[in-house]
Amino acid sequence: MKDRKIDTSRIDIGISRKDRVAIAEGLSRLLADSFTLYLMTHNFHWNVTGPMFNTLHTMFMDQYTEQWNALDTIAERIRALGVIAPGSYAEYEKLTVIPAVVDKPKAMDMVALLVTAQEATARTARDLLPLVNEANDQPTADLLTARLDVHEKTAWMLRSLLEE
Repeated sequence: MKDRKIDTSRIDIGISRKDRVAIAEGLSRLLADSFTLYLMTHNFHWNVTGPMFNTLHTMFMDQYTEQWNALDTIAERIRALGVIAPGSYAEYEKLTVIPAVVDKPKAMDMVALLVTAQEATARTARDLLPLVNEANDQPTADLLTARLDVHEKTAWMLRSLLEE
């Protein structure tokens, strides 16, 4: 991790320093995707219009609230592994795979963008599982499994709104 310092304190939790750093790098990507998804969802909550306003406004609020709470869990796991968690827009922009939304999409375009972002975040979490399992890091495996469940279920619910 070039841009962030690693704690120099001795950590002996049964996971090698090399694996802790690699896992923290993956979690940092997940944190960046999660924050970007949070921000996108909150933006859409504020700016959705049209006949589905009430339904989407409420759904987006539930989603961004869940996402906001997950950010702390992910960042605290990075810290427990002895690595500084990223915390700036500049860092997130470098780490995320989710493109920023700069215009104001129509309601169903918002839904489609959120499906794509939820699925991207799920892929980021899933990509980290082999390393986590190999390092025997159960707390991170549990975190990733929980995040996968949320992102896959949310993507499914959003996707169902797009069906005719």
